[in-house]
Amino acid sequence: MTRIAIIKKNKCKAPQDCDYLCRKFCPRVRTGDKTITVDDETRKPVIDEATCVGCGICVKKCDFEAITIINTPQELDKPIHQFGVNGFRIFGLPVPQEGQVVGLIGGNGIGKTTAIEILAGKLIPNFGDTDKTEGTIDAVVEHFSKTPLRAHFEKIRDNKLRISIKPQNVSLISKKFGEDTVEDFLKAVVVAKTENPKRVKKLCETLDIGKIMKTKVKSLSGGELQRLAVAAALSKDADLYFIDEPSSYLDITQRLNAARAIRATADEGKSVVIVEHDLAMLDYVADLVHLFFGKEGAFGLVSLTKNQRTGINVYLSGYSKDENMRFRDEAIKFTEKAPAEIERKKQLVSFKDLKKTLGKFTVEAASGTIMQKEVIGVVGPNGIGKTTFVRLFSGELEPDSGTFSQKLTISHKPQYISPSRHLVRSVLRDAEKQASDISFDSTIVGPLGLRELLNHRLDELSGGELQRVSIAVALSQKADLYLIDEPSAFLDVEQRISTTKVIKRVMEARGKTALVVEHDILFLDYLADRLLVFDGIPTRHGECKGPMNMRDGMNSFLSNLGITMRRDPESKRPRINKTGSKLDQEQKSSGNYYYQPPE
Repeated sequence: MTRIAIIKKNKCKAPQDCDYLCRKFCPRVRTGDKTITVDDETRKPVIDEATCVGCGICVKKCDFEAITIINTPQELDKPIHQFGVNGFRIFGLPVPQEGQVVGLIGGNGIGKTTAIEILAGKLIPNFGDTDKTEGTIDAVVEHFSKTPLRAHFEKIRDNKLRISIKPQNVSLISKKFGEDTVEDFLKAVVVAKTENPKRVKKLCETLDIGKIMKTKVKSLSGGELQRLAVAAALSKDADLYFIDEPSSYLDITQRLNAARAIRATADEGKSVVIVEHDLAMLDYVADLVHLFFGKEGAFGLVSLTKNQRTGINVYLSGYSKDENMRFRDEAIKFTEKAPAEIERKKQLVSFKDLKKTLGKFTVEAASGTIMQKEVIGVVGPNGIGKTTFVRLFSGELEPDSGTFSQKLTISHKPQYISPSRHLVRSVLRDAEKQASDISFDSTIVGPLGLRELLNHRLDELSGGELQRVSIAVALSQKADLYLIDEPSAFLDVEQRISTTKVIKRVMEARGKTALVVEHDILFLDYLADRLLVFDGIPTRHGECKGPMNMRDGMNSFLSNLGITMRRDPESKRPRINKTGSKLDQEQKSSGNYYYQPPE
């Protein structure tokens, strides 16, 4: 067993606002050991991991939640890199492969970004020597001398590795190049650094950027910025491409196009490493994967290389045999057949002949009935009217024509969330008062990972943290219908899994109904009972069909996209078929785009 002690320097308030309670109450210190000492220079506590017994008393006594003590299930080698004494550390590295797309799967805060920085040569690892902020490149080459990574680091040492990075935060492009048009940005940033301008043109066609060439970068939507960032990164003439979360802000069609562009780059013999939380998209684009296990902000352990099918199945199972690591209590299980029609004793609401026009855009819905005790997925491309439809239900918008059978009390989690200066603790305390009929802390706060955020202000939170707080507040309300708009946005794969479980459990516990707008197919497959399917011409006209059962709904949705999906024989999760493959053609001819026909 390896014991890891983490002290988060940004949370530790010693010596100004802390009387070293961690040290005063440590049993080993009381017996005369120097398990917790005070650094002479920083005056911060330091925990000696060799003598720490892992009792956890210091963790409980710290008023600022600055200490984490972890007993790993196995003894670990020295880390590849450690950020100081009692700092975050990473064990192992992914291995880029020529002509292959290598995917990185795991939660946020467990080393994916650190691994990319090391592989890109931006951070030289110190191999756990906390006296050094960084190591030397010669020591790195020597360390990996008997592994496939030796050649990689030799190229970094000799400045012979050309690298292109698509960052996670695409808003940085807008801040730096906001006054430039898309066309000027591409000429300045990309064409000047590539020997193949035709690559730029091809990528712009694949990613549908031609329409926005004359638009200023600062005026682009999140999805347009994302597609521009992917195009810019892949257009550069490089040997190794790092693509960080390319699916954010994109609908499924745009995600598929981005995946095809990434796939084409690898097919040219280039190495691609991708971080992606949409597992259906990652499965579609990747050849190999590395799983990341660990504890957020504490440590990350990188798995051996696995083929993408096996790796994703292992991740969904929650246990990796190769690393003897259990990282989730429950496996994620999918069903091979469409969910059976459940008994619905009471209608919740029906709608008829709805129509709403906003500017040049019109959305329509002929008729439909929503029942009690179900989760309905809402699918379709961006700009097709899904959010507008949700706003009609919430009463935020009034239909130009059409009717609802009755008025409902609505709880609405919007697509875009505006933060305030309130503390998370006070917001959740108010929410808990509304949720007196369920165990708010164990059903919502704990599974969504919000306990560690209680002392933070909303305007200090990341996008994913703010998303989880917003979901918790929406689910706390007492309502007839819960409208949840894009809950997976900004969430990592573990948080998406937790969120689906929370929504499911709250609806089951209360006997209520939810409409969930979502682009992540695995998320919807696990969560939804029925579907509302939107089709039409984005930004001009949208038509809502349904609700339909999952089989009919997914067949309708996927036929609009021109893709089919099969079921993995082991995990039963949906997997996208290669366009034009034998299985793709067979499923299209039979009309079974998603589920096998009923027995």
